[in-house]
Amino acid sequence: MSESLPIIAQKTPIKTAVEEGKSYWWCSCGKSAKQPLCDGSHKGGTFRPLEYKAEKTGDVYFCGCKRTSKSPLCDGTHKAL
Repeated sequence: MSESLPIIAQKTPIKTAVEEGKSYWWCSCGKSAKQPLCDGSHKGGTFRPLEYKAEKTGDVYFCGCKRTSKSPLCDGTHKAL
């Protein structure tokens, strides 16, 4: 099976509370059971998690479809899937 495209975890953004200065590792493969964050399910494949360092405390909208051009944040690509 080819891993050229990640699995679509969901077709909506995932609202996540973040804390200023803390790093979060976004799942880029779509396999994580802890969406939108990585749980290590990518191991053995070509995808790697992407670090997101929060600039301020609050909510962010991580991409759930894994097709965003603004990784790891949602850019609305899911609307065309």
